[in-house]
This record gives sequence, C-alpha cells and structure tokens, in this order.
Amino acid sequence: MVTELNRRLRELSWRDLLLVALPSLLLLLLGFWAAAQFIRPAPPKQLIISSGGEGGAYQRFAARYRDVLARYGVTLVEKPSAGAVENLQRLRDGNFDVDAGFVQGGIASAGADDNLVSLGSLYYEPLWIFYRASLEERGALDRISQLKGRRIAIGPINSGTYKLALDLLEANGISGKPTQLVAQTGVAAVEALRRGEVDALFVVGPTQSAAVWLLLYSDGVRLMSLSRADAYTRRFPDLTRLTLPAGAVDLARNIPAQDVTLVSPMATLVVRGDTHPALIDLLLQAATEVHGGPGIFQKPGEFPNATEVDFPLSKEAERYYRSGKPWLQRYLPFWAATLIDRMVVLLVPVLALLIPVLRFAPSLYGWRIRSRIFRRYGELKFLEAEVAQDPLRHSREEWLMRLEAIEKDVDRMTTPLAFSDMFYTLKSHIGLVHDVIMRKTSAG
Repeated sequence: MVTELNRRLRELSWRDLLLVALPSLLLLLLGFWAAAQFIRPAPPKQLIISSGGEGGAYQRFAARYRDVLARYGVTLVEKPSAGAVENLQRLRDGNFDVDAGFVQGGIASAGADDNLVSLGSLYYEPLWIFYRASLEERGALDRISQLKGRRIAIGPINSGTYKLALDLLEANGISGKPTQLVAQTGVAAVEALRRGEVDALFVVGPTQSAAVWLLLYSDGVRLMSLSRADAYTRRFPDLTRLTLPAGAVDLARNIPAQDVTLVSPMATLVVRGDTHPALIDLLLQAATEVHGGPGIFQKPGEFPNATEVDFPLSKEAERYYRSGKPWLQRYLPFWAATLIDRMVVLLVPVLALLIPVLRFAPSLYGWRIRSRIFRRYGELKFLEAEVAQDPLRHSREEWLMRLEAIEKDVDRMTTPLAFSDMFYTLKSHIGLVHDVIMRKTSAG
C-alpha cells in the first residue's frame, strides 16, 4: 500500500502535462513557421553573370570576379553577350537563366515591372573617339559634328557603345546619310580603322580595354578631345566630364601628347531582386577587390560606391557601403557565416516565444493540479454543510458512503511530489469531515 502510494505521488499528471505542453509546442512551431517565411534557403553554389563581347572589359572583369568567388566556394558562370543592352534584356527576361550583369549607365531607366537592383557604381567607362589622322585637314578634330559623312564604327547593336554613340550622333544631327554607321567593335574594328575601311571608331570602356590600348599606341590614329564635353553632360545627365592628362597612359612615350577631354557613363552591376543576399555580399566584395584600386580616372577606394545608376540600390549594397563586409564573414568561413546568419534570423522570434512559454507553462501546470484539489475541497464543503444543516436526512452509513466516494476519488488522483503537502492536507480534512459525520449522526 505504501509502495503504491509512493509511486503515485511521484507520478506526473500526464493529462495536465499534455494539456499544457501541446499548446506550448504548437505556439513554438507556429513561431518557427513564421520565422521560416523570412529566411532564404542556403546560398547556391553557382552564380550566372552576363558579361560582354569577346576580349572586352566586361569579360576581363568577370574573369577576376570568378577568381574571388572561387575562394568562397561559389562558381561564377559567365555568359558572353553583345554588351550592356543585351545584358539588361537578359536580366529583364524571366525565362533567361542569369543572376547579374554589367550595365552601362544611361542606357535604360527602371520600369514599373522591373525586379532589378543596382550594386552601385563600379568605375568610369569613358567614351573614346578615335579617327584616322588623315582627316586632320585643318587641325585636330574636337567636335563629333566634324565626322559628318564619314564611315563610323559604333559597336554591335545590343551594346552600350552603340546606344551612346547613336545618341551623340543624333544630338549632332549626323546619324543619317551621308554618314555611314558600321556595327563593328573590338579588334576587328581596330584593324578596320588602321586599314582605312572606317574613318572613326567609338569605344566605351576603361583605359585597359584591348581596343583602347591598341589604338592609343597605333600610328596614324588620333584620339578626339571633346570641346563640347560640358554641353554633353548637361544634355545627358548620366555622362561625366573627364580629363586624360598628357602622358598619363605612357610617360616615356608621352601618350597622350596633350590633355584630352572625354565624357563618360558609369559602369554598374545589376542583379535580379531575388538574388540571394549572401551572393550579393560576395559580388560587392569582389567589386571592391577588382575596382577599388587607383586608376587614371580614379583615386584608391573611390569605387565601388553607393551612387545609384538607373536602378535603385539594393538593401544589401546599402548596408555594405555603410558597414562594410558582414561581421560574421570577417571571422568565419563563408559557409559558416551564412549558416549562423540564417539560424539567428530563425531563433530570435522563437526565443521571444520560448521565454514566456517557459515562464508561464509551469504556473499553468500547477494551477491545473491545484484546481483538482480545490474541486475536492468544494465537494467536502458541500457535504459538511449538508450534514450540519440536516444530519438526519440520511443514515450514518449513507453519509459515510458519500465521503468514501470523495476519498477514493482523491486516492485516484495522480499528484506530483511537489504538491504532496496539499494532498495530505486534503486527506486530513477528509478525516475531519468523517469526525463531523460521526458526531452529528450519533447525536441525532
């Protein structure tokens, strides 16, 4: 009997425990589900970028990005294109598999349906206008309008060079006949200029671009210094006036021989809005490593920067330019940092629910145990009141049978050890009511 009582005293009330634990568990699971809605999956191991034409600056930069991302275990897949215009078309085409692309500033504006964001400005992309020296009948050419009636190579149709060149030619009123426009670019266009097959060549790109470098060192080729550069920057707000100082390319050979005034759009990196934030962070780190050094037109650390070009700046880029590399990635490998970052987002709302649950669940469990004990106290109180009011209403045996039913119900209760004081107090009160019955019925 004693052993059985000890066992029952040590038992938990599983019914009460489940009634408290199940709602608490459901609340926590709801918290997990709600938090999971705001968590992206693990970053993919591959990122696809639309670059540019064969041998162009975009391809060269994509190759350097590939090396940086490879250090973090991410493979950069490059898809060559005709240039910035085609890159933008690919990004806007939901059926084309691409995540990012190099885009020349000023070729487009953000549309209402665009799901595209910018990672900021990467570098200046000057417009270089080269022409054959034989055109200098009355001195060096310094105005685009002087190319009227000439054969001009302006790059492939879906390139940023083509669009900018066409805009400037139209602004000067020489885009139509007798001017002949040739959709040619790269080394082929350079050779065509050298052989006299075209009279002038428009190129957009950094100084280190293959076409620009070859033409700067070519005999019989001149670089146009734009006397109306300020007018172009007013008419085309995406253009910036730049000065190429004399000797900046080659001091020993004094290239160029005098200061050259150029106009330049800004190069940017555009990504789709659903690109994983961790990959955006990696792209920004790659851009800083590739474009952050000094150059002819820039100071160290000037690029990349938060200047918006055509598209709104992504939230990750805003944070990166404000705070730098993500804190966890400064001390942990990329995969570990992204895992912890995702787990923190998941655990914060869950902990916000777990703390009050752990605080109030024991109180709720204790309340349920006490409520059962208090219910038996209520039964005792009613029984004692009936006996006191009319002890002869029933025989002593009938009163005792009702009391015994209450006592058996109490004995069947599974009461945790922590509530044993209340349990034994209830048992003693049952004995007191027993005495009341014996005394009242005996006196009657």
